[in-house]
Amino acid sequence: MTPPLLLVDDEPTNLAMLRQILEPDYNLVFACNGAQALAAVAKHHPRLILLDINMPDMDGYHVCRTLKADPRFEAIPIIFVTALSELGDEEEGFAVGCVDYLTKPVSAGIVKARVRTHLSLVRTCELEKTQRDAVFMLGDAGHYKDTDTGEHLWRMAAYSRALAEAAGWPVDQCNLLELAAPMHDTGKIGIPDSVLRKPDKLTPDEWALMQTHPRIGYDILSKSDAPLFKLAAEVALYHHEKWDGGGYPEGLTGKAIPESARIVAIADVFDALSMKRPYKDAWPVEKSIEFLKEGSGQHFDPELLAIFIRILPSILKIKAEWDGREVAHG
Repeated sequence: MTPPLLLVDDEPTNLAMLRQILEPDYNLVFACNGAQALAAVAKHHPRLILLDINMPDMDGYHVCRTLKADPRFEAIPIIFVTALSELGDEEEGFAVGCVDYLTKPVSAGIVKARVRTHLSLVRTCELEKTQRDAVFMLGDAGHYKDTDTGEHLWRMAAYSRALAEAAGWPVDQCNLLELAAPMHDTGKIGIPDSVLRKPDKLTPDEWALMQTHPRIGYDILSKSDAPLFKLAAEVALYHHEKWDGGGYPEGLTGKAIPESARIVAIADVFDALSMKRPYKDAWPVEKSIEFLKEGSGQHFDPELLAIFIRILPSILKIKAEWDGREVAHG
């Protein structure tokens, strides 16, 4: 059952009016003072709260501050519905955390419109969270049988975002790339353990099988038309291409390789070199950068690599932050 809206007012006539406006479209619960409001929130976890300010014992500001201080309830949007119409009252309402402020007497049309708007924003946030959860699960699935730590995915994604920003990408595209990058190895789901975990050098047949993982990842991720997954499919397919044409699966050269994949290739290799793995110690940053420089114009886009080196202080700050999380998580 969809969570209700909570209506809070100490005047029964005001609650009756709001009920008349909203009951045809929504499931409602009611409270007539601050203590009842907090109890109703704990019991019903409403989608949205319409809250009076002037109430005995505990006013609406107090209720709002209490809810915003509780991680369980801080995301519930609160609309103040009040007779207080001074500018300072409205400013205080927004200061304590409300998303909207309506003054009495209210218009039925405005109440309905504001409620619809804020519930729509809640649904958008829920969809964004669901999408982000899907990214985390696909990223982890791609590395489930690998020896990478989970932090590797999100650290190299942060490097990718920083490089994209420095290369002049718009903010919204940087956001997408940071979420798309962790899915670059989704196709490893389709590679047998005997190949993926083999400690020795792969045979030619095994190497050919390993080289199928970009296309497997693309086939999985391209089933969605969402911009995020379209970008993730592009990155998955092309992140092993090399600037000089020596990569796979298509042997593309230069700027025929999508820039997203060229960015992720630099971020992924730098992080792989500079992180500790079961079979190797972490390389010093200087040695990792020298390796990247040696691949400039061969493996890596020389212009993007030059930008990466220029923003190295920012990259190292990201590295330190994520290394700290890795230590904290054991």
